[in-house]
Amino acid sequence: MKRVCFAYTVTMNKKQKIDLSYLLWTLLPLAVGGLSALISADGMKNNALLPQPALQPPPWVFITAWTILYLLMGLSAGLVWNAYPRGKKDAMIPFYAQLVLNFLWSPLFFALELRLAAFFVLLGMLGLAIRMTVAFYRVRKSAGLLQIPYLLWLCFAGYLNLAAYIING
Repeated sequence: MKRVCFAYTVTMNKKQKIDLSYLLWTLLPLAVGGLSALISADGMKNNALLPQPALQPPPWVFITAWTILYLLMGLSAGLVWNAYPRGKKDAMIPFYAQLVLNFLWSPLFFALELRLAAFFVLLGMLGLAIRMTVAFYRVRKSAGLLQIPYLLWLCFAGYLNLAAYIING
């Protein structure tokens, strides 16, 4: 039985192919996160001047962590997208939905200083990320397992968000 996957490929020679769809899927979350951070840049600077929660890591940790998490998210999406079609469309719905909430969180928290609203958005993001992880796992186990760091980070981010709201209002 021959499987059909829609992927962009570049042929290097007769034996080598590079699947560009993984690059495209990886760029999507990176672009969403980058644009959200760009919109929120001034708010991030202002936030750094406020009292911070205990366990608050330095700024470079956030940049590094989110870059890795976006790369894993994109790789997982690529694995699901290129898997046999059974169930992949349904698995992608929570991926897109959590990306939308992911995009909204930074402007809410940093630019608009709506920390409590951002916390509830983060809870929604966590719920969708759990659904995404389970759906990805059902399509391709490795894709689901790659989301475990994201789930853990969202829990930690939830603590930081709620603590920042309590400390700074």
